[in-house]
Amino acid sequence: MDNSIFRNKFWFVFFVLFVFWYLLLYGFDWSFLPGLSSITLDHDKSIQSLFVRSNPDVVETNNSQDSSENTTNFLGKQEIFVNTTSAENDVDIEGLEKELEPLLGKYEDEDENYEKCKGRYIYVHNLPSCYNQDLIKNCKLLNQWTNMCPSLVNMGLGPDLGNPQRIFLNKGWFNTHQFNLEVIFHNRMKQYDCLTNDSSKAAAIFVPYYAGLDVSRYLWSSKNASVRDYDSVNLVKWLKERPEWKRMWGKDHFLVAGRITWDFRRGTNDDSGWGNNLMRLPESQNITMLTIESSPWHRNDFAIPYPTYFHPSSDNDVLLWQSKMKRQKRKNLFCFAGAPRPNMVDSIRDEIMEQCKTSRRKCRLLECTNNRNKCHKPVYLMKMFQTSIFCLQPSGDSFTRRSTFDSILAGCIPVFFSPASAYVQYLWHLPKEFSKYSVLISEDDVKNKTINIDNMLSQIPRSKVSAMREEAMSS
Repeated sequence: MDNSIFRNKFWFVFFVLFVFWYLLLYGFDWSFLPGLSSITLDHDKSIQSLFVRSNPDVVETNNSQDSSENTTNFLGKQEIFVNTTSAENDVDIEGLEKELEPLLGKYEDEDENYEKCKGRYIYVHNLPSCYNQDLIKNCKLLNQWTNMCPSLVNMGLGPDLGNPQRIFLNKGWFNTHQFNLEVIFHNRMKQYDCLTNDSSKAAAIFVPYYAGLDVSRYLWSSKNASVRDYDSVNLVKWLKERPEWKRMWGKDHFLVAGRITWDFRRGTNDDSGWGNNLMRLPESQNITMLTIESSPWHRNDFAIPYPTYFHPSSDNDVLLWQSKMKRQKRKNLFCFAGAPRPNMVDSIRDEIMEQCKTSRRKCRLLECTNNRNKCHKPVYLMKMFQTSIFCLQPSGDSFTRRSTFDSILAGCIPVFFSPASAYVQYLWHLPKEFSKYSVLISEDDVKNKTINIDNMLSQIPRSKVSAMREEAMSS
């Protein structure tokens, strides 16, 4: 016990003496005593030498100069750095900053781009050319009835229309084919400002497969089901082998198809079935499919509008066009552009065309009976829409029509005869309150001849018509 007390006292005394010695040596200025002024000077010099060793760019000043001028209280005022830094050294620092500026700017740009694109990055699969570009090269084989090659120029927009009869604007108008959506979308995607080559950053992964062009080669041919399915089946196999697929098993993948969903949903393996089986493949159930007409009974495809003739390059082009359409004089109460469907029992087109002919003072009819008539020339079609208040949009081969979007573009209010023509389709694009931009007439009433289209449309107040047009054009 006594020994431990003694040891504790010893270490306490030793500690006190050490502190006292340190304070005397470094805390007290001995320079006023003769012969001891070198203590402070040597101490400062030792600090200066340490600074110079750790900073080789700092050059010592002329040794003939009074050393006290170069070592004035480094700890307190940092004058050693100022006095020992030459003008030449300042130039070196500026040069170093200039060298680093591009690198620093690059990092700043990357950080800014990351913040802008966070959650918006898209990775595009580099597919074998047989799934897209080879189809474009062999454009003459895409359709049994029509040469698709002219429509694929201008990155899928088709030939420039110019402005005949001053129906359009001087720029932004093209003779665009209704089934070119996938080509147009792919080329627009190439200009997207948040593309990435690092798929781990991507919020979504785009599959640039021209599914519509692929299947269109066989829709009216006698090719068996296995031939029609060949590219779709092999595409899915290719995707499954990619690391991007294995991350979420395709749930972050999306594909744009330029035809209606029913062209990709053959319900049987029988060769007589229509289209291919792309959307019925097990792996395809995880891929989001964007089509011009979707299936209300399936969860993985979504409808987006048909491409129209108008492809503006700026917001100002849109505003100019809207202003032009709002000032347009409309002499026709309603109009219809289309052909009858004699082979479709439930079609109401014959009755609609008959009512239009009966009301010829108020209705304009453009019959699409062959490829050579005015119905297939944008200038005549858009002129009719621009001079009509209402545009009739009955179902054709399927529920939806490209004409719906051409008419809305022209400020002509669409008249539907089935909710499936728009209301259950374009949920991302058209107003949810459909009565604000369109009119719905029952197919059964038309079929049973219990409604007169002329009388019904004539009863809509002008104020409501203006509001509907405004809503349609701004959607």
